[in-house]
Amino acid sequence: MTLYRFLTEDDTQAFCHKVSEAIAKGWTPYGDPQYAFDAARGVMRCGQAVTKEVDTPYSPDMKLGAQ
Repeated sequence: MTLYRFLTEDDTQAFCHKVSEAIAKGWTPYGDPQYAFDAARGVMRCGQAVTKEVDTPYSPDMKLGAQ
């Protein structure tokens, strides 16, 4: 089964660390990174979809980041 997550963060090194940690845990980037201006907060935001193949059946109770 393929799990899907969308990681987001302000445009700081924290975003790169979040994505790098997911890759280190076996997640694969999916599609292009996204970049948008958050007008309410006045900052740029980044996003990256990631996927991971697992043998565990899906459950809505899964903590995806722990997989």
